[in-house]
Amino acid sequence: MAQQGFWSLGGDNAGANTGNQSPSTPRAWCQAAASKLSGGLGSKLCALLNVGELEKGAEPAAKQPPETETAACGCNKSCKCTKASVVFSDLYSTDLLPAMDSDAKTMIFLQEVVDILMAYIVESFDRDTKVIDFHYPNELLQKNNWELQSEPASLDEILISCRATLKYAIKTAHPRYFNQLSTGLDMVGLAADWLTSTANTNMFTYEVAPVFVLLEYVTLKKMREIIGWKDGQGDGIFSPGGAISNMYAMLLARFKMFPEVKEKGMSCVPRLAAFTSEHSHFSIKKGAAALGIGTESVICIKVDESGQMIPADLERRILEAKQTGLVPFFVSATAGTTVYGAFDPLIAISDICKKYNVWMHVDGAWGGSLLMSRRHRWKLDGVERANSVTWNPHKMMSVPLQCSALLVREEGLMQSCNNMHAVYLFQQDKHYDLSYDTGDKALQCGRHVDIFKLWLMWRAKGTIGFEAQIDKCLELSDYLYNKIKDREGYEMVFNGTPQHTNVCFWYLPPGIRYMEDKEERKKHLHKVAPVIKARMMEYGTTMVSYQPQGDKVNFFRMVISNPAATLEDIDFLIEEIERLGQDL
Repeated sequence: MAQQGFWSLGGDNAGANTGNQSPSTPRAWCQAAASKLSGGLGSKLCALLNVGELEKGAEPAAKQPPETETAACGCNKSCKCTKASVVFSDLYSTDLLPAMDSDAKTMIFLQEVVDILMAYIVESFDRDTKVIDFHYPNELLQKNNWELQSEPASLDEILISCRATLKYAIKTAHPRYFNQLSTGLDMVGLAADWLTSTANTNMFTYEVAPVFVLLEYVTLKKMREIIGWKDGQGDGIFSPGGAISNMYAMLLARFKMFPEVKEKGMSCVPRLAAFTSEHSHFSIKKGAAALGIGTESVICIKVDESGQMIPADLERRILEAKQTGLVPFFVSATAGTTVYGAFDPLIAISDICKKYNVWMHVDGAWGGSLLMSRRHRWKLDGVERANSVTWNPHKMMSVPLQCSALLVREEGLMQSCNNMHAVYLFQQDKHYDLSYDTGDKALQCGRHVDIFKLWLMWRAKGTIGFEAQIDKCLELSDYLYNKIKDREGYEMVFNGTPQHTNVCFWYLPPGIRYMEDKEERKKHLHKVAPVIKARMMEYGTTMVSYQPQGDKVNFFRMVISNPAATLEDIDFLIEEIERLGQDL
């Protein structure tokens, strides 16, 4: 298959050279592209990227003879196009569509924007470029005029602002960017995002978003089938992120037990209790605060050494809550915790939820995508018994931000919980099936089209393509774990093979490895990760996250979700940590 080279773990292109250049560099890429792309786009990319290479500190190129007049438009041969005659410093947004006779100016302006974007995209995958051009906030504020003005800026200034914004942006597609759970840049997903913005519609009714509403229906049904719900039955919606999806679940659980709360509020229900693990995402408490349940009503359950919820402690705390007059209504199990990447034992938790008639939610924002992998989906055994599931394709599936789904087993519950029957949107005498007017079951009125990115990528990759991508990332994390677990200067945060791509470790510089005073050693170790991270950002070579956890001092949390990463990038990370931390 054509995709095997991309999905391979090794950097197949890393060692090949064209002259003195790797094919992964912008110059080599655009030299090949110049002969393939029409309109001189390949040549324009070379010119744009050459500027970027000079900024990296390369020697200034020898002075070139002045370009011919025909080259001003970016074409490879003599032409009669109008691009060369467009002076953006004399044009403003009012000169673009829908202004009269503005088609050509609009097309040329948008082509300039695409040129900027293409240059940035190619640089993002180049290992010779920085992940970040870091500046402190006050420095960055002074470098450019970011203030909003009363008078309009010219289109030339607008293009300058586009370039400046990307110059200081983090290259999240870079193969050595490991800082967040959402990394990488998929080209089909990017194309879908551009199309979505071009269509610029709202997801609340079929009449204004017919195709997108149908695609959401088809995709959510497919996701429910993968979870294991019979024939994909149930409901769901795409929301602005996992935190909102989790809050939706809590909202539905409360309504299911006390439907009167919708009209009468919290004064008509007893004091509720929700349960989640000590390592769960903060959004569970945030949702309780937003819904008026209160953070004190969220009871945190103990976890074992690997970060998994202990079912016996869950049952004990449910019984304690009932004895004190609280009403248990919601348990959130986590499939892939944010820091350790742990998967709670869903079968045991579901047995307890069934026993005490409590809504079971699975927060699979990070780990839900493992359902796409035949090799790893066993980690979510029991998910089919949940009442609701959060699943974020913008994480392990690399769908461009944002893309989060809340899947619900009971059909119609979301509609009953959230509908307000706004007759100016949801008229009951429309001439089509009203079940496709999905807006009334959402908390939002205006809802962004998040579905097309996922749907188009799924069409492009197939389920097996997503599976290969996910399996590759987990293989890379195994490689990292096996390489450092017994390496001098490294200590693992917990024993055992990581369950997800999270690899948590301390790096101990030579100066503190043999400290006998444990408290002094702990005090020094707490400062190591922040200093190394700061140096990473200042050099711009890579980015990886760190944090404390409970009584454990700061440690590195390496996560791999970028399909562009290779074994060589993992090796580079280890060597870079050691280089930047050897003097600490």
